[in-house]
Amino acid sequence: MAKTIHVGTLISGGGTNLQAIIDACTRGSIDARIIFTGADTPGIKGLERAEKAGIDTFVVDYARIIRSCRQGIEDADLPPDFDMAQILEKQQLVTPDTPAGTSSDVPGGSSMDRVRFFLKTRAIAEKKLLDHILAYDIDLLVLAGFMRVLTPYFIDRINTVSGQYKIMNIHPALLPSFPGTDGYGDTFRYGCKVGGCTVHFVDYGEDTGPIIGQRSFDIEENDTLEDVKRKGLEQEWELYPACIQKFAESIG
Repeated sequence: MAKTIHVGTLISGGGTNLQAIIDACTRGSIDARIIFTGADTPGIKGLERAEKAGIDTFVVDYARIIRSCRQGIEDADLPPDFDMAQILEKQQLVTPDTPAGTSSDVPGGSSMDRVRFFLKTRAIAEKKLLDHILAYDIDLLVLAGFMRVLTPYFIDRINTVSGQYKIMNIHPALLPSFPGTDGYGDTFRYGCKVGGCTVHFVDYGEDTGPIIGQRSFDIEENDTLEDVKRKGLEQEWELYPACIQKFAESIG
């Protein structure tokens, strides 16, 4: 049996994957204990799930931070250890030719201005996340429906040993196909006959990290997008705890 690992979780919504992990911990089917749940949005259902399970919670309100940044960002607003040149060199999330309309929180200006603004706002929010997270001793950080990309500023402060990944994410498609925010929708619209989900480690790209596990399901002729999402979630709720257990065994 593996040692019981300490898991931190981040969420953005209803927290059904979080609940699946909580249930697996409670049953003892995985060697893990969730010690906190953080969110980027106040008042979401997932926070209620965590609190009901007796898990510490916190919120870093990304939307409020981004609104504030639109009024201007001073050097003093940035984390003291933020290095724009270093982050630009590492990050693979946005490019100078990213259209202005790609993200509602990237303002106008030159292409590089938009990239720099994006990275600055994320660093300000990520520093607040880190202030909470680093107060705990965790073995693994699980993104259980966390709908914010993480920049190298954050990743490097969790993945502190080269080649050792400590951030896990679940994606609603069979990677490397259909990265991005709408994996099930992209799968359905492309006309695929098989859909699926992927658990992977987080690196500097969007859904590009090493794959840990995958589950697939058939898409029938009469299935709707809602059917695809339902089938996918059913697989996610089994796959995510299994991958956490795989991680626990790998370090146990």
